[in-house]
Amino acid sequence: MSRGSRKTDSKRYYDWIYHAWLDRMAAERLKNEPVLFYTAAFHCQQCIEKALKGYLLFKSRKLLDGHNLTWLCKQAAMMDSGFIQWIDESAVLNRYYIETRYPADIPLEIDARQMESLMTMCGDMMDFICSVTKFDFKSYHKKGRSKGQSGAGGDMSQ
Repeated sequence: MSRGSRKTDSKRYYDWIYHAWLDRMAAERLKNEPVLFYTAAFHCQQCIEKALKGYLLFKSRKLLDGHNLTWLCKQAAMMDSGFIQWIDESAVLNRYYIETRYPADIPLEIDARQMESLMTMCGDMMDFICSVTKFDFKSYHKKGRSKGQSGAGGDMSQ
């Protein structure tokens, strides 16, 4: 599933991981407001989707299409067996792509304990991907800002 017709998506893997990090930061800032749990959970899913796509681009030089985290994680596991440990987490995070954005007859319930679990999954997977790709948000963020790009302002510790 190569993205042949979309020429606007970056082919720079660190751009993908950088944007994944921004989703992680957004989830971190939203996670304590119960009314925003859906939005925080969606950002967790988006973080891992973009991070996995960044990793796959890093390894294969091909941008893969799709939103299924389990499929993306299995693709990554074919290149690095370390990703096998994240298959279950990718399946859990997969649920938060559609159900958090559209009304449902049976709404998805997210409580504070589940939200914290999602944040842990997202953070652990993201840390793993940053480790295997040698991505450093602070360094990349500064480089991006020095080129005149608007920055996100800060890091996860703020």
